[in-house]
Amino acid sequence: MSAAAYNPILPTPPRTLPTAPLHLDGRSLSVEDVVSVARGRRVRLLDPHDAADAATVARMAASRRWVEQMVSLASNKQIVYGINTGFGPLADVLIEAQQAGELSTNLIVSHAVGLGAMLPRAVVRAVMLIRANTLARGNSGVRLELVNTLLAMLNAGLHPVVPGWGSVGASGDLAPLSHLALPLLQHESNRYDDTLTGRAVYEPDWQAGGPSPSSVSGAQAMAAAGIARLRLEAKDGLALNNGTAVSAALLALALYDAELALAHGVVATAMSLEAVRGYYDALDPRIHTARSHPGQVQVATRLRELTAGSTLLRSSSSYGILPHDLPQDAYSLRCAPQVLGAVGDTLVHIREVVARELNAACDNPLIFADDDDAVALSGGNFHGQPIAFAADFLSIAAAEIASISERRIARLLDPRYSRGLPAMLTQGHGLRSGYMMVQYAAAALVSANKTLAHPDSVDSIPTGANQEDHVSMSTNAAHHARQVVDNVIDVVASELICAAQGLDFRSDQGEPGGGVMSAYRIIRTNIPHLDAERPPSADVAIAAQLIREGALLATGV
Repeated sequence: MSAAAYNPILPTPPRTLPTAPLHLDGRSLSVEDVVSVARGRRVRLLDPHDAADAATVARMAASRRWVEQMVSLASNKQIVYGINTGFGPLADVLIEAQQAGELSTNLIVSHAVGLGAMLPRAVVRAVMLIRANTLARGNSGVRLELVNTLLAMLNAGLHPVVPGWGSVGASGDLAPLSHLALPLLQHESNRYDDTLTGRAVYEPDWQAGGPSPSSVSGAQAMAAAGIARLRLEAKDGLALNNGTAVSAALLALALYDAELALAHGVVATAMSLEAVRGYYDALDPRIHTARSHPGQVQVATRLRELTAGSTLLRSSSSYGILPHDLPQDAYSLRCAPQVLGAVGDTLVHIREVVARELNAACDNPLIFADDDDAVALSGGNFHGQPIAFAADFLSIAAAEIASISERRIARLLDPRYSRGLPAMLTQGHGLRSGYMMVQYAAAALVSANKTLAHPDSVDSIPTGANQEDHVSMSTNAAHHARQVVDNVIDVVASELICAAQGLDFRSDQGEPGGGVMSAYRIIRTNIPHLDAERPPSADVAIAAQLIREGALLATGV
């Protein structure tokens, strides 16, 4: 298999997000689906009369029938965890059949103990989608109405207020998922609805921009949106909060942005290489074929494409024609294919893990009703270890994009290493500081990433009266990965503006390659040359937005 086929992380042009209403089947949700719905794409409700939904609805109905048989007074003889027992360390307490709905409701209310900052809207939307897809798989034993209520909330722009912290990543993301579920609960008595249905924001026009309205009780938000709330029944509570949807959502969104950061990091590398008039020798395909790591081969190939036609790049045989010249480039330039390629290969592995988890049955117990001998099996698919590892890998790999990028920024700003560029990339240095402080800020983010990338997955604190005696901390890991990736985007954005400034000072010495020139023009369309002092943070913010939009990955770049 070729390197390009094996490693799809560097898209040229970038992958486009789907826009047609999403069809859920519990088995084919993609990272792009999650990102697109997080950004506002609609989702089709499951329709038992639609042939396209027939298999999905049938699987859900079969497992639901088994649950209802288990809680019926006539057949309630088999003990099934969470259906007719308490939860966690209280699993030895038997529950009467008529109390099954109350058991589910109490589970959600009592487990809504999330803390800290609220999850952003995009993450909440991603969580709702992933949870609905998991339930649609047909192993959770829930009613069709439960899935469709979540989807209706998504389409209406009704977003529960979900504190982001409080999950240890085993028994699933219990606390945040409970907050997510509170607004759809219809309690036996309406007396305490406003206090027992959490908080939500109903914002039907949220895609138009503008400030979000204040949150209201979940009951009020559901009424305003015209969405009926549900009285939970047997197994519903466990199905709603016993899973990895929060960890998976955070990781999926962070992965997508990390892929954009990597692809733009390669563009930034090519621009910096041109700006310091580096050597093309290290991009020779024979070097990379001799090692054969797919990502390395692909990054080198991409750098050759971006710099093709350059009259700024040189062969090492031209050593000595520029100030402070050395016969080889520094590692941050010469070893970029090896470093960024390894990042790409790691992201490929993470994408595979995420793709599996998005379509996984991960609550407990799971119900298998594919034949006449339906059964509920207790297991541990809610354990977030695969996500925890993947999130930690993402933090570590993404941090290296920024680490090597910051070193190139430093070289661009320092005339001892930039081969003749003005100090701090400004004329009149001393009087002007130019982009000097950009490197300081980048260094701060790189340092922060070193702490954030400490692996959460190696930690475990027992919970649940020591019944849950090993946990994954996957949610913490995914939170940290998301922050690392945000930092990385800002660092790569900083390199892009510095490299563009450097190219401005090379205009009389030659032309960059066609791809680099295309990227340069896009940057200059949005960010003017720094010819007088201005706050550089605005320039970094614009460049960061270009990265998030995939603006420098268009055809021809």
